[in-house]
Amino acid sequence: MLTQQVLHLPPQKLFLCYSPLDVRKIPSFVNCENGYVHSYSRVNALTLDELPPNALRRKREPQWRGGFSLGLDLGLARTGLALSKGFSIRPLAVLELRGQKLELRIVNIAEQEEVDEFIIGLPKSADGKETPQSNKVRSVAGRLAVQAAERGWRVYLQDEHGTTTEAMDRMVNMGLSKSCQQKKLDAFAAMMVLERYFSTSGEGTELVLPKNLELQAKLQRGPPKDVDFFSDED
Repeated sequence: MLTQQVLHLPPQKLFLCYSPLDVRKIPSFVNCENGYVHSYSRVNALTLDELPPNALRRKREPQWRGGFSLGLDLGLARTGLALSKGFSIRPLAVLELRGQKLELRIVNIAEQEEVDEFIIGLPKSADGKETPQSNKVRSVAGRLAVQAAERGWRVYLQDEHGTTTEAMDRMVNMGLSKSCQQKKLDAFAAMMVLERYFSTSGEGTELVLPKNLELQAKLQRGPPKDVDFFSDED
């Protein structure tokens, strides 16, 4: 079993570290290799203040423009995607893929849509506790965080409790047929994840960091700026 060292840190100084046997939250200056814990006390953890999600940055900087978000509702067989550009949020796609094929397709879509952050729904129960599915989502989020960091993109987890029900209600109110509801449910659930994320200004999200310090440095630099979008004064 994975051994875990007890360490006391301020809030938000956590990231996901993955071992072959387990997935746990541990301090970001602790490195997991081969199922064991090795601490590096001189490495400081990054926080939401240093890497704020787009929604939080918009709240702090009303004049800031930019930042596209890809919402994900990860399921056992189907994954729903939703997209936010500016103040527009819409369901995007449903992927019936798993494993590496799913992750590569998600990254490919993110590149096509020019997003700079992933908002991944984290399953929780009604009392706010994580479920058995939560660890599976954390595992996928951790792998995506590595690929995302290579491009300067960020990955966040957002409580998704109740979003499937909200998605069903939304589609019923829109008058969608039952067959259409079945096809689009996961994408609408991802849209509900994004709507909740923006309604709370991203303040309830959890930042997912790769353990590699070079990748964390890439995150701090962020994605390359689009010279056609940003002016000389930005």
